[in-house]
Amino acid sequence: MLKNPSKYKGILDYGAAGYIKNLKADKETGEIISPVDIMYIDKEKIKEEEKLDGYYAIVTSELDMADTDVIEAYKGLWKIEESFKITKSVIGSRPLYLRTEEHINAHFLICFISLLIARIMEKRLDGKYTIKTIIETLRKVSCSNISQNIWLFDHADEVTDDMNKTFGTNFGRKQMTLQEIKNNFSKSKIRSV
Repeated sequence: MLKNPSKYKGILDYGAAGYIKNLKADKETGEIISPVDIMYIDKEKIKEEEKLDGYYAIVTSELDMADTDVIEAYKGLWKIEESFKITKSVIGSRPLYLRTEEHINAHFLICFISLLIARIMEKRLDGKYTIKTIIETLRKVSCSNISQNIWLFDHADEVTDDMNKTFGTNFGRKQMTLQEIKNNFSKSKIRSV
């Protein structure tokens, strides 16, 4: 970076750029505009940060919590953030066409219940699949009526196979009558409770 500053652009507060003194950049383009001869490596900053290598600091307002409880709560934050991401991207929690408070609340309740069910499925499948993978698989599962009372389930993969074992369902390339389909769903409701 010191030898060829024109090659580097973008956010300069992160990575190696944070250890270079007298580094200046054009705010619009991100291009480094400091002359090479006045930039130098901030060895003092490197020494100070090396003292913290292998440690992380947590700032909390929870003064009555034990240190181990604070650390455990912090470690679980990624799961909460992931849940927000899932509800926004996979489940689609943005109520685009809703106007009344009652409808918006109902929409978010449905999204919350969907997330809860998805998390339960994820846990029951031993975390082997992400919620996104589970939902994508379930969206592919469909059945076609091939005769008067015979339906063909025309999608199966590793995820459906594991769901069949775990929840007692019978998704896959199999023909079933409407009564057999209803029986499978009633069995899966009993087992999942």
